[in-house]
Amino acid sequence: MRILLLRPRPHRRTIGLQSVMICEPLELMQLSAVLQANGHIVTIVDMIVERKPLSCFLRSFAPDLVGITGYISHIGVMKGYARTIKRHNPAVLVAVGGVHAAVCPADFTDPHIDYICQSARQLYEVTGCTDPSERLPDRALPERYARKYNYLFAKRCALIKMSQGCPYNCRFCFCKEISPYIARDLDDCIAELQQIPQTEVYIVDDDFLFNRHRLLAFCDKVEQHQLKKRFLVYGRADFIAANEDVIAKLAAIGLSGVIVGIEAASQDELDDYQKRSSLSDNERAVRVLQAHRIECYATLILGVDWDKQDFRRLRDYIKHLGLVFVNLQPFTPMPGTPYFEQYREALLIPYEQHEKWDMAHLVVRPGKLSVRQYYWQIIKLYYQSTLTPAHVRYMFRRYGVKHTLQLSVGAAHITWQYLKKAIRGT
Repeated sequence: MRILLLRPRPHRRTIGLQSVMICEPLELMQLSAVLQANGHIVTIVDMIVERKPLSCFLRSFAPDLVGITGYISHIGVMKGYARTIKRHNPAVLVAVGGVHAAVCPADFTDPHIDYICQSARQLYEVTGCTDPSERLPDRALPERYARKYNYLFAKRCALIKMSQGCPYNCRFCFCKEISPYIARDLDDCIAELQQIPQTEVYIVDDDFLFNRHRLLAFCDKVEQHQLKKRFLVYGRADFIAANEDVIAKLAAIGLSGVIVGIEAASQDELDDYQKRSSLSDNERAVRVLQAHRIECYATLILGVDWDKQDFRRLRDYIKHLGLVFVNLQPFTPMPGTPYFEQYREALLIPYEQHEKWDMAHLVVRPGKLSVRQYYWQIIKLYYQSTLTPAHVRYMFRRYGVKHTLQLSVGAAHITWQYLKKAIRGT
């Protein structure tokens, strides 16, 4: 069977981060390894960076099946691809998957889609794979796109996943709905790392900083195999705060950045999110990372009932922590979480407009500010707290003028998207 695996380009109305980061299609690389081992002919097309239209690949590759993966904001785009495929050749099978399909498969119901796969194994069943055993990702197929893959300052960044699921139960996250927490064998992970030629590696576990004994063993194995990598990971503030010795060892083997779910500037908000961490954990975590020269990329949730004073409070908190990089996410009640039903009647953006459910649009009607005022507060907060002259000088010194300017251009594109929202008030 000839199988085309497709990653969709975001909808034009989606506020995406593609202007500052584009990661490898790791899930497609993993699928392709299994499919090829079972005798299928596979190619990967990444429409985020591809300039040719889909029709070009449908003609040149002539697939028997097209597999498309994506998130909630890609639903409309994925259905559009399915229509294009069926117009080209009605006999071509179309299968869709991804994390949203795993939790909300009904959202992909469409006459042009033949299979909605809630797991990789379902795709293997569809394609008749007799050996569905997981294999190391095939990194050769998307190699032509490799120079386009980066995460902020991490150029040509590769991805690896060392565990599935998350052991925690935050109310705003649906990771727990996708898979229980399962950690891969460390020797298997090291074998994969040895196959990755890139120096920059993003470990895309939902929570990499979880088990201190496993992390210390990982450090030992990286040293034993003399792997020279720079790692970016996601980690919880409470773990970082309580395990500085582990963070120090990770820094010694190449940990360069941690995406930290700071989430809030008040304990009441943290408790409502069931974060199971404290403001003191947040501050301690940031200080630990700063002490070991590990970049902290903080994610923060903006409350729907906030007024201007709440935005000022968060601005002061960001300045107090000394954060340079923050990702401000308007509160989004994702389907599959307890918040979705709670806020269903307060939606500003109908759920059917999936392209705007991107963790950047304001999808719940704000309680104390107009939509226009709310977007304007987001823009102000970004520029008042992070894009200060001192922070720009810091980025110039640490990352160089060229990379800083490139990131600034990408950030300006996102700002323009927000400005249009503020001007229109929609």
